[in-house]
Amino acid sequence: MTQPILPNEAARRLFLARHGLLDRPRRQKLASLVDALGFVQVDSVLTLARAHDMILWSRDPGYRPPHLQTLVQGRGAFEHWTHDAAVIPMAFWPHWRHRFDRDRARFDSRWANRQGPDFRAQLDRTLRHIAENGPTRSGELAEGPRQEPGWWNWHPSKVALEYLWRVGELSIARREGFQKLYDLTERVVPEAVRTAKPALDVTVDWAASAALDRLGFATPGEIAAFWDLLTPAEAHAWAKAALARGEVEEIRVEGADGTLRRSLARPGVVEDAERLPEPSDRLRLLSPFDPALRDRARAERLFGFRYRIEIFVPAAQRTYGYYVFPILEGTRLVARADVAAQAGVVTLRALWPETRQRWGRGRTDRLMAELERVAQLAGATRIDLAEGWLRQGA
Repeated sequence: MTQPILPNEAARRLFLARHGLLDRPRRQKLASLVDALGFVQVDSVLTLARAHDMILWSRDPGYRPPHLQTLVQGRGAFEHWTHDAAVIPMAFWPHWRHRFDRDRARFDSRWANRQGPDFRAQLDRTLRHIAENGPTRSGELAEGPRQEPGWWNWHPSKVALEYLWRVGELSIARREGFQKLYDLTERVVPEAVRTAKPALDVTVDWAASAALDRLGFATPGEIAAFWDLLTPAEAHAWAKAALARGEVEEIRVEGADGTLRRSLARPGVVEDAERLPEPSDRLRLLSPFDPALRDRARAERLFGFRYRIEIFVPAAQRTYGYYVFPILEGTRLVARADVAAQAGVVTLRALWPETRQRWGRGRTDRLMAELERVAQLAGATRIDLAEGWLRQGA
């Protein structure tokens, strides 16, 4: 039987629709938006706005930075780990139980052994302190001189906090100044959620199904990586069973270079993609950690857009800049921009159009309109353009 083919333009449209980027940004309930995305990556870098704030603002122009912490403190979401630190709908918490168990086994051989024989006593002291004193920052427990970065150099109390958080005994009550405040999970996660204990096969089915529905189409490897809850073997076994049940079908997805890649999708997804509306020509400044770009290899296959974060690259060796924002126009990533906010001013330092993308007056006007919008998120009142801001593609 011939596998259906999803053309590249339709694939991009479907993928962006599933990530809330096909339609114009609109006001919406934050809890519903986070649920639709699945999770929002949390990142500390602040040049224009933090990654999680950019992600949510790109889809809801009324979003402002305090809103996400309000959701977490109201117990509508929790913070834990997917591929990185993320805010996740609270209803999903029971499915993280299996991750807690796996992390415990992994960390027992990785962290605990490095910390020495006193580590178990340190865990008990940490839990006792938080039980008696409430939400706690790592700095409130640390003793001795500050260590160099890296978990291997953390103070034992910091290791204990992270260990207890990753295995589910502690939870993040909130953040203040981007610092985590840890509390007992029983005081953070509502009882009705905390007492749910899905079997592993239930979690595997939920995680795989929910990932595929948010991606639109995916390989088993991409399904496993979405939440980082499943092993590759579990994702492959789920895919085989779902195919046998007729819950998914195999299609071929056309990449930006014309190659076809075999993927799984819900039956009828090719027809669904063809019925999606045309996007507007509005320019969107996206976070480098936007869910649509998180999987760099997938974004490169689908959009022909190669992106690498250059924060840790020495300045003289960077191709673009320290923290560069991809620019989406319709279903195409057409440029990347070095933009920063400081002292109430948003400055466009540089913009590099992609190969074969002309940058004329119309695009410049639409870019300025987007910068005016993002200035509201950044709390800025003025926009400056650096001399020579329009660059040739790198």
